[in-house]
Amino acid sequence: MLEVIKAINEWMWSLGLLIILCGTGIYFTIRLRFIQVRKFGEGLRLVFGHFKMNGEKREHGEMTPFQSLATAIAAQVGTGNLTGAATALVSGGPGAIFWMWLSAFFGMATIYGEAVLAQEYKTTVDGEVTGGPVYYIRQAFKGTFGKVLAAVFAVFIILALGFMGNMVQSNSIGAAFSQVFDSRNIQIPPVAVGIVLAVLALFIFVGGTKRLAPVVEKMVPFMAGIYILGSLVLIVMNIAALPEALKMIFVGAFNPQAIVGGAVGITVREAIRYGVARGLFSNEAGMGSTPHAHARAAAKNPHEQGMTAMISVFIDTFIILNLTVFSILTSGALSSGKEGIALTQEAFVSNFGSFGDIFVAICLLFFAFSTILGWHFFGEINVRYLFGKKAVKIYSVIVVAFIIVGSTLKVDLVWELADFFNGLMVIPNALALLALGGVVVQISRKFGKKQ
Repeated sequence: MLEVIKAINEWMWSLGLLIILCGTGIYFTIRLRFIQVRKFGEGLRLVFGHFKMNGEKREHGEMTPFQSLATAIAAQVGTGNLTGAATALVSGGPGAIFWMWLSAFFGMATIYGEAVLAQEYKTTVDGEVTGGPVYYIRQAFKGTFGKVLAAVFAVFIILALGFMGNMVQSNSIGAAFSQVFDSRNIQIPPVAVGIVLAVLALFIFVGGTKRLAPVVEKMVPFMAGIYILGSLVLIVMNIAALPEALKMIFVGAFNPQAIVGGAVGITVREAIRYGVARGLFSNEAGMGSTPHAHARAAAKNPHEQGMTAMISVFIDTFIILNLTVFSILTSGALSSGKEGIALTQEAFVSNFGSFGDIFVAICLLFFAFSTILGWHFFGEINVRYLFGKKAVKIYSVIVVAFIIVGSTLKVDLVWELADFFNGLMVIPNALALLALGGVVVQISRKFGKKQ
């Protein structure tokens, strides 16, 4: 099974999806006149100006703009930032990070479009404000085709995030804590970690948006702050190796063999593939997941929520993910032969001793658990769209089962499945984004002039 999924992913991610994702980002970047550069400062002011908006009056089901951003970042900042970055370095070489940066830069324009459309076409279902790609897909394509494409997207996102994606999160948490336990001769099976995660997740799932929003609003700044501080200390300890790390990234992007050596066999194509694929898994720009959170924001207008969304990609990729990358490269851990979360832990252990793997495991627990909450929420919206409110409880139980199963599987199979379903959900979302590109531009011009 693993080899079949690998072969499909190799074909899917080698050309088609790279063109779709980067092409969509370039399209919006040009049409919006490099909005990720022009409006970057304004986006920062909007994000940090929303820290104290909890008291605002909102419709049922809505969140403050900061809560919606925190929910989006909770989904984005997860395993991809600690494990995905390490996987990209091993599979695509340091050069993969350059392509990750490039795709994220264009992705900031893409996610602006996603958030704008999510706000523009949000609606009320069962008395709650909701929205996301299924709603703007049907605006982009009328009639039967639009209904079918929206349904296809809904199925893909439920599989990609609710089921397969959450297996990745629990798998990485289980692996991280197994490393901690094994190094101390403590025998606790990964499935035990999966069961604890499942119980905690189910408690929040049952509470719905009212319980989710306050949790992620508090968890995201805390978890990000702790990891940023620890990573910066590590990088400063190895600051002399920073120039060489940068050289490895830029040279490796176009000549991987000059960095990793001929025996490894990494090509430019693989550097691009793993850089873009792991970047997508991390920041989710163009994937169609975060618009569900941005649709629920009680935003002043769609343009403002779009600028807020841009900052989420910047925080995820250009800050948190980069900290993992430079922690690994400056510490020399890349030559350890380890992969996945064990590689990230090796970087911290080499500098902080036995505390290092505990630090990474705890950070990953917060990161991945918050992603589980966000991805369950995104899947839930699509379950409601397809099957109605009564199906949500069944969906939540299935997600819990996948969390437990995911903690027991081999890491390579879990990641290949995640890449496969992530790729599938990109296609209908990107088609709708491109079809509604004119709407995004009109909204940007209308409200952008008023800022």
